[in-house]
Amino acid sequence: MVDAYEDPGSPDRRGGWAYLAWLVRCQPGRALAGAVLASVWMVLLAVAPYLLSRAVDDGLEPGDAAALAGWTAALFVVGAANSWVSIMRHRTMTRLRMDAYFRTVKVVVGQAVRLGAALPRRIGTGEIVTIGVGDVQTIANALTVIGPGVGSVVVYVFVAGLLLSVSPLLTAVVLLGMPVIAVLVGPLMARLQGAESEYRERQGVLTSRIGDLAGGLRVLGGLGGKDLFADAFRRDSARLREQGYRVGAVTSWMQALGMGLPTLFLAVVTWLAARTAVRGDMTVGQLVSVYGYVAVLVGPVAFLVDMGYELSRGVVAARRVVRLLRLEPDPDTGTADAPAEPAALYDPASGVRVAPGRLTALVGARPAELTAVVDRLGRYGPTDVTWGGTRLDAIALPQVRAGILVADNEADLFAGSLREVVGGRREPEPAQVREAVRAAAAEDVVRGLAEGLDAPVAAQGRSLSGGQRQRVRLVRALLADPAVLLALEPTSALDAHTEAAVAERLRAARAGRTTVVTTTSPLVLDHADTVLYLVDGKVAASGGHRDLLEREPGYRVLVARDTAEAEVEG
Repeated sequence: MVDAYEDPGSPDRRGGWAYLAWLVRCQPGRALAGAVLASVWMVLLAVAPYLLSRAVDDGLEPGDAAALAGWTAALFVVGAANSWVSIMRHRTMTRLRMDAYFRTVKVVVGQAVRLGAALPRRIGTGEIVTIGVGDVQTIANALTVIGPGVGSVVVYVFVAGLLLSVSPLLTAVVLLGMPVIAVLVGPLMARLQGAESEYRERQGVLTSRIGDLAGGLRVLGGLGGKDLFADAFRRDSARLREQGYRVGAVTSWMQALGMGLPTLFLAVVTWLAARTAVRGDMTVGQLVSVYGYVAVLVGPVAFLVDMGYELSRGVVAARRVVRLLRLEPDPDTGTADAPAEPAALYDPASGVRVAPGRLTALVGARPAELTAVVDRLGRYGPTDVTWGGTRLDAIALPQVRAGILVADNEADLFAGSLREVVGGRREPEPAQVREAVRAAAAEDVVRGLAEGLDAPVAAQGRSLSGGQRQRVRLVRALLADPAVLLALEPTSALDAHTEAAVAERLRAARAGRTTVVTTTSPLVLDHADTVLYLVDGKVAASGGHRDLLEREPGYRVLVARDTAEAEVEG
C-alpha cells in the first residue's frame, strides 16, 4: 500500500481510461500478482469438475474403490490449495484497490493545495466533496478488472479447451456465448456512462448548495429567504432523484443480465450435453463435468458483466478527477523580492494606502467592497497594488504569501487539537501561544476545554461557538506573525466587553508591524492609528475615529449604529 509520506507520482491526465491505466502502472507487481492469483483460482475451480468426472468414470461406475479414493483425494487437495489461493487473491486485490484509493486521495489533495486560493474560483465545493466521498471509491472498485476480470477471460478459454475434448458443439456454444453477452450489455454500458456523468454533475451542484445553505442559514432566516432557497433545493433534489432513477434503471438491467444471461447460458449448454449423453456420445462422468464446467463459468461471466459496470462508473469518476487535475493555479510571473523593511501598501483602485507599522481600519457600508480591497492587497486575484513601490504581482508569490496574511473571519478550521489548530505548520513556543491567546482574549476558550490546548477541536470548529471560533482564528493569525496582517471583521461575533479587550490587546500585540482590519465597531476603530472611510469602494475620507465622527455624516451614521448597540450591551 502507498506509504503515507510517499510521493504518489504524476498522474496521467489525458482522460479517464488513461488515469485508470496509470493507477495500474503504479503497482505493476501487485497488479500482475492479482491477475495470476485470480486466474489460478478460477482455473482450479474449473479443474474440480474434471476430477469429479474422472472419479465417476474411473472409480464409481466400474466399482474401483482405489481409483475413487485417489480422485477424491486429488479433489480435496485441489480444493484446499484453491482456498489458500483465494485468500491470497483477495488480500492482493484489496491492497491494490486501497493503494489506488489512497493514491487518488493524495493526488486530489495535492492538486487542491497546488491550486490554493484559485481552487474556489475554478471548481465548486460540492464537486470536491463528491470526488472525495464517492468518486475515489468508485475508481478503486474499477480496478477489479485486474483480478477477477483477467481470471474470467483465462478460465473462459481454459474451459473451452476442456470442452473441446468432450464436444466441439458445446465448445462452439461456449465460445459464442461471450460475444452475445457483449452485444447485449455493450449499449447499456455506454448509456450508463452518460447517465452516471449527468448524475454526478447534479450531485456536485446539490452538495455545494447544501454547504451554502448550512453556512448561511442564519442570514437567510434573517432576510426571510429561507423558504425561497428551500424550495429551490427541493426542486434540485427532485431532479437529482429522477436522474438517480435513470441511473438505477440502467444499472438494474446490467445486473439482471449479469445474473440472468449466465443462467440461461448454463441451461442451454446443459440441455445440449444431456441430449448428447442420451445418444450415447458422452459418458455420465463427462455429463457431470460439462455441467460443472458451465456452472463454474456462471461466476466468471457474471464477473465480466460486473466488470463492465464497474469500469463504466470508474471511467466517469476518473474523468471528474482528471478534470480537477487539469486545472492550473494562477500564473506567478513575479520575480522581484519583497521589501526588506516595513513598506507601505497602496491600492490605486480604491485609493487605500496602508502605512507601515501602523494599525489601519477600513470602514464601509458594503462589506463586499472592503473584501475586494483586502483581496487586492493580499494578491488574491488581479491587482495593481504596490508594496514599497513595487507592483505586488511582480513580487514572487511565495514571498507575498510569507509576508502578507489575509485572515478571513470565516476561514476553515481543521480537525485536531487546539494547539495544532492555532499552530498550523509551525510549532510555536508555549510562551508565544500564551501571548497570542491573551491578545485574542481567548483565555476562557482554553479554560473551558477539559484538556486545554490539547483538547480536540472538530472540523470547522463545530465544537466551538461562533465567538470562540473567531478568536481561535485570530490566535492562529497572530501566531503566524506576518509582516502585514489583513483581518476581515476579526471581532464581528464578539460581545462588547470581549471586543474591547481584543481591540486593545491586538494593537499592543502588533505594535511596530502593519495591521489592517475591516470593521464598523467603534471599540476597534477607537484604537486604530488611521481610519479609511470608503464609499462605493473608494476612500472618501481618512483620519482618526473621533475626527471622522465629527466631520463625516455618512461615517457617523454607519458607526453610530454600532455605538448604540455597544452601549446597550455594556
